[in-house]
Amino acid sequence: MRVLIADRLPDSARTKLQSAGIEVVLDPSLADDTLTAALREHDPAVLVVRSTRVTADHVAAGRALQLVIRAGAGVNTIDLAAASARGVFVANCPGTNSIAVAELTMAHILNADRRVADNVADLRAGSWRKKEYSRARGLAGRVLGVIGCGAIGAEVISRAQAFGMDVIGWSPSLDAARATQLGIRPMGSAVDVAQRADVLSVHVALTPATRGLIGEAVFAAMRPGTMFVNTSRGEVVDEAALMQAVREKRVRAGLDVFCDEPGKDGDWRTDLAALDGVYGTHHIGASTEQAQEAVAADVCRIVLAFRDTGNAPNCVNLALETPASHLLVVRHADHVGVLAAILDRLRQAGINVQRMENVIFTGDDGAACARIQLEGTPAPGLVDALRDQASIFDAVLLPLPAA
Repeated sequence: MRVLIADRLPDSARTKLQSAGIEVVLDPSLADDTLTAALREHDPAVLVVRSTRVTADHVAAGRALQLVIRAGAGVNTIDLAAASARGVFVANCPGTNSIAVAELTMAHILNADRRVADNVADLRAGSWRKKEYSRARGLAGRVLGVIGCGAIGAEVISRAQAFGMDVIGWSPSLDAARATQLGIRPMGSAVDVAQRADVLSVHVALTPATRGLIGEAVFAAMRPGTMFVNTSRGEVVDEAALMQAVREKRVRAGLDVFCDEPGKDGDWRTDLAALDGVYGTHHIGASTEQAQEAVAADVCRIVLAFRDTGNAPNCVNLALETPASHLLVVRHADHVGVLAAILDRLRQAGINVQRMENVIFTGDDGAACARIQLEGTPAPGLVDALRDQASIFDAVLLPLPAA
């Protein structure tokens, strides 16, 4: 198996994969047309990226490509539709960078309260302003509102609680049991959280449902002087609405992410980052040595599992539901051509296979059991015809429960 690593990863990923007998091609500089050319030249089975975008052209260029791994949590930089259309698995590494992102989130919260960055800038400019910077509210007893209570949100919650903060939260999947486990008060919506929070921190993945989630309604619900932190994805926030809240409500914002971030280092300007009261960092939430080593280890785990089993752990583009209406269970002798004969019968009947597994039993006689999910209802005679085959012990057709 050949793996192309087209982004920066700790060298431990390369050495571990090579020690497992996997051929590794490493080129962190690849992007756009150069990535297309590399996929055509090396024809890898697996592509590993971090921030590098993977487009439909890239997916098409890798004829042998079977798996794309995002060495991080989000997969918004990968064309999932194009990968799914060509039967390419897409996997990610959720949770591996949670602590690193939570640590930076807390740094932004502390900075927004104590204006550490402004202190440093004035001292470097030769200005002593103790009277100005002595005004801070403090965090103990303040209400932190968390939007998105997954792995990263949970790490932020535990750290905020250690600072004595009272935490409330909302996410689509947050139920009472999970809220109790986290020790927080669940709210009914993002707006409900914004109304009550002294600090609002966002930790949701970028999906069609979350794009622009933090918009005018959320910022309108905020009280003047609220602190706002986003270490998730820039596109989750309506930046124009945030800028208005900074200007009109004196909101202090700590942002590690922005819309339209550049793909490489160099000149880049945005009115939001230049605004007084906004403290920006360079999308470095996951960029600690600890986090990157954890990500590298998870990438290796996914690659090795895929090589050994054909299954991709953490796959994000498999269908959760199918049109399958019936399950055909066939117990048969493990002989050449038996499965082919079954599938040929289904083809002749115009029945499409949605999912299939064939398990082998112990013993010298070579028995097996095929479980085949079917789209459509086979004619009554199909099962009888299968039972009449010499190598088939029995065939049973069962209706699947409605989705």
